[in-house]
Amino acid sequence: MIRTMIMDDEPLARERIRTLLADHHDITVIGECRDGQEAVNAILANRPDLIFLDVQMPEMDGFEVIQSISDEYTPATVFVTAFDEHAIRAFEVNAIDYLLKPIDAARFEKTVLRVITRLSSTNAQSGHEPDYQLFAFVERLRAERKYSTRFVVRTGSKLSFVRVSDVEWIDAADNYVRLHVSGREHFVRDTLKSVETQLDPEIFVRVHRSLIINLDCIESVEPSFHGEYLVTMKDGAKLSTSRSYSERLRELLR
Repeated sequence: MIRTMIMDDEPLARERIRTLLADHHDITVIGECRDGQEAVNAILANRPDLIFLDVQMPEMDGFEVIQSISDEYTPATVFVTAFDEHAIRAFEVNAIDYLLKPIDAARFEKTVLRVITRLSSTNAQSGHEPDYQLFAFVERLRAERKYSTRFVVRTGSKLSFVRVSDVEWIDAADNYVRLHVSGREHFVRDTLKSVETQLDPEIFVRVHRSLIINLDCIESVEPSFHGEYLVTMKDGAKLSTSRSYSERLRELLR
């Protein structure tokens, strides 16, 4: 039995997929999701074998969903999209398959056959293996997007999302980075160097080996010793820059 979840913000699209799956007794639908945040939490909680994943959803799009869960678990994925034919060709070779809205019944049958073939082959070899081609495709999309718009943070067994624009400053904390948002702290398992590459340098500036600040959240800047600065943030935090990272801030102050 292939345990399946349907993830789409359009009720009619979810109903269409559910109806078409009704004739396939070896596939069972164990849940549905309306947005990207629900999708991430549901995938990690239920670990389905297969997901039908809409590309454009609220909170997070389909590619961001895959990116968020890829370190832990990635089911077989069929993208559901309203993209035009040229955009579809860009990822056809990486996902198991795609479905173009409105979903055609004959095309859907071909997709199901392809999914069953892929899952049967994978399970026969060594259990459910990650789709590295899909990961590579998502990484290319991430590079094209240039800057992140949200962080994925874990609270207990659940994942939630923090908008990058809401983050006031970021510091390193062992194997994590700590996001400071309106007096609260959120931890993301990543390095400060990696996070820095995901942020718009016109807004976020690294001022210390272990510190990045949001320029829009600065209350005041005072010269300190040896070309360093004392930065007071709007949340009251007082942060010291290091001399080797002060030049960028100095340029902005000019």
